[in-house]
Amino acid sequence: MQFTVNGTAHQADADIRTSLLDLLRDHLGLTGTKKGCDHGQCGACTVLVNGRRINACLTLAVMHEGDAITTIEGLADGDTLHPVQAAFVRHDGFQCGFCTPGQIMSAVGMLAEVEAGMPSHVSATLDATLDRVSLSEAEISERMSGNLCRCSAYPNIVDAIADVAGMTPAAQAEVDA
Repeated sequence: MQFTVNGTAHQADADIRTSLLDLLRDHLGLTGTKKGCDHGQCGACTVLVNGRRINACLTLAVMHEGDAITTIEGLADGDTLHPVQAAFVRHDGFQCGFCTPGQIMSAVGMLAEVEAGMPSHVSATLDATLDRVSLSEAEISERMSGNLCRCSAYPNIVDAIADVAGMTPAAQAEVDA
């Protein structure tokens, strides 16, 4: 199998039954992506594949031949944190930190979905051509609902994402009203 992980080409000789999560952790040594439930229910294993967020535990590595995969290790630019990583630090969007890599990767993917005009279940309209998706606390919560945090850092996670999205507290209150 050949694919790009965090901008670097990799070739792996893994069993065809190997999940993308296990390939990243066990074969490439990228342990930032966490194995939480191993059933796609917690989001701790979220990575970006060709810019879209997925649960790495639910997909076979062999399905991603030629794909570009981004893990938490590839998000920062050297010592400069990605804006979402910096916002999580600024807003204390973590406690124990186990879910944090998946939360951050999901937030990056979610913000790209919003930018592309993709609606969610709580969007005012399903037709992105009629109305740009306006990001609100409800939108963020719905879009991040596949990522669980046992420590319940949800308010700070939402604040971090709202910060990156440019939602000022006054603008957020206006949208949520």
